[in-house]
Amino acid sequence: MPRLPRFNLSGVPQHVIQRGNNRQACFFDEDDYLFYLECLQTAAGVSGCDVHAYVLMTNHVHLLVTPHRDRAVSRMMQSVGRRYVGQVNRRHERTGTLWEGRCRASPVESERYLLACYRYIELNPVRAQGMADMPDDYRWSSYHANALGRGDAWLTPHSLYNALGPTAAARQHAYRELFRIPLTAETEHEIRLSARQGVVLGSEAFRERIGQSLNIRATPGRRGRPKKNNAFTDR
Repeated sequence: MPRLPRFNLSGVPQHVIQRGNNRQACFFDEDDYLFYLECLQTAAGVSGCDVHAYVLMTNHVHLLVTPHRDRAVSRMMQSVGRRYVGQVNRRHERTGTLWEGRCRASPVESERYLLACYRYIELNPVRAQGMADMPDDYRWSSYHANALGRGDAWLTPHSLYNALGPTAAARQHAYRELFRIPLTAETEHEIRLSARQGVVLGSEAFRERIGQSLNIRATPGRRGRPKKNNAFTDR
């Protein structure tokens, strides 16, 4: 299987997914979730990444980040992986790998998809059957910070999020209102497909521009039928 491309593009947001090995759990108790977020906060600051949104599911992680240095996303995820896996293996008396190889990253065209990607990430627990009825019912996501102003002060809002309103309260209200409009099945599929294949999420012109600048494939392969949702699907 060919290795997924690495998009070393400073200032371009990326949707990052990291899954548990063989879709097995990578979080086992509350302390694991808390420690992962601590690792992520530290690694993001050191590597030069702004984290805008996240969700920690039982067996995978979604992040929306903007790198500001060369290879910043790779360095951030490597740092998180080293610290987190070592701690989890010690605490739970386990050995071996935890993650399924390299993380997958998809550059996101801001104007067209960025706020949709925010919502896609924070709605993961709602799409997973039986996990949450509403995004604020799930503890381990950035929805509480972005929509309610609670916790995660280390997150960095994207400029398009800041453009939602002149004050924090106005931005949070406008952000909550976005969740009243369901993401279309087409948008969900485009986000999911681009992340799984490690290609660009955006218009054809945006994909071509990214692909030409890096001399890599930036367009998804042949589209398939969307998979059914379940609690262990990479959403």
